[in-house]
Amino acid sequence: MSTLLELEGEINKTQLPQLNLWHQIQEDWIAHGKDWTKPGFRAVAIHRFGVWAMGIQPKVLRAPFSILYGILYRKVRNTYGIELPYTVQLGRRVIIEHQGAIIVHGYSSIGDDSIIRQGVTLGNRYLDRPLDAPQLGKRVNVGAGAKVFGNVIIGDGANIGANAVVLENVPAEATAVGIPARIIKTADQK
Repeated sequence: MSTLLELEGEINKTQLPQLNLWHQIQEDWIAHGKDWTKPGFRAVAIHRFGVWAMGIQPKVLRAPFSILYGILYRKVRNTYGIELPYTVQLGRRVIIEHQGAIIVHGYSSIGDDSIIRQGVTLGNRYLDRPLDAPQLGKRVNVGAGAKVFGNVIIGDGANIGANAVVLENVPAEATAVGIPARIIKTADQK
């Protein structure tokens, strides 16, 4: 069964021209306040490089780029505490606001214009389902220390409060807070 985000992704791929690596990094640089020293920008740029490098064919030409990506990925992970593997479906202009203890499951997706803050974990919930991962829509605002576990869908424009533990889907434009997270505001209540 396809998720809504996968379907939107397929639609967007057919409607929008794909940006090349350089243009993606320029767009991310602007989104991060034109500051190349920000750890979030560096993590996103390395992610973009990894996606580009893994698309090189044949594998013999890819090898040196794969090795370079592996080195840079580990440098960002170990220096800034941001784990953002190239397998993550990362939207455009995603901002990683601060560094430290940010872990993103390799099968997660994060929609365009979303914000991730320090201490955020997007991970699986059950050991027997290691490929289950959160799917964030567009313009999702994830507060510091929030944890989103399992195969949950966070709708477009949703807000996840600081230190919330999200175990169930969050509708679009809703706000979820608490442990476990509960919806305190929906689009109807605005």
